[in-house]
Amino acid sequence: MSKAAVPDRQGTDRSDGQLHVAIIMDGNGRWAAARGLPRAEGHRRGVEALRRVVRAAHELGIHHLTIFSFSAENWSRPASEIGDLFGLLRRFIRNDLASLHRDGVRVRVIGEREGLEPDICALLSEAEELTRNNTRLNLVVAFNYGSRQEIARAAQRLAREVAEGKRAPETIDADVLGQYLDAPDIPHPDLIIRTSGEQRLSNFLMWQAAYSELVFVPMHWPDFDKAALEGAIAEYARRERRFGGLVAKTAS
Repeated sequence: MSKAAVPDRQGTDRSDGQLHVAIIMDGNGRWAAARGLPRAEGHRRGVEALRRVVRAAHELGIHHLTIFSFSAENWSRPASEIGDLFGLLRRFIRNDLASLHRDGVRVRVIGEREGLEPDICALLSEAEELTRNNTRLNLVVAFNYGSRQEIARAAQRLAREVAEGKRAPETIDADVLGQYLDAPDIPHPDLIIRTSGEQRLSNFLMWQAAYSELVFVPMHWPDFDKAALEGAIAEYARRERRFGGLVAKTAS
């Protein structure tokens, strides 16, 4: 799918014509189990899939790519698996940050950083700072992220402003609350893809997904590639979007 074929998204909350795709990268463990491999190998292969998708994103007209890399609920997994995931994150940033920067990718991180190990926080900040001025692709990493927690943090900030007399309660509406989310300047996703066949959001971008199109792909994340991404975008382009009103076609 060429850039010229990127669908016109009438009815979204912006008019810049830049596609935002968010991905729930699911199925690493099941991919490994089906092959008799340890879960750590599934996560490692998942990082390889991420590299493929980041490379393909700009070619397919994607300007914002958000990935669900570690959820707030993932802390319930075995400590050894959490250690493996954090180790992969460390290696990904240390090994791939320079190439991401060279390719014009801007890295943004959403989620709760309080309580994370200091070196992890430092690596996340380094990635954001180094790539701050890049414009070719915005890679948004949802790390230690949960949508309910994000909305709760926004509500707490507004509640403090009311308690301090800085804001009247009646001034709070959906638009105002949205400005207190983790990255209010990032446009809401046009398309959310989930791999592995599961059909739910799992506490991912629930506020931002109000009018997103959802595509559920049966393959596990380590098998996901440019062709699969292109197929999901093509499915999105065939849909009609109503936004509570008249039909807004995704393709011109």
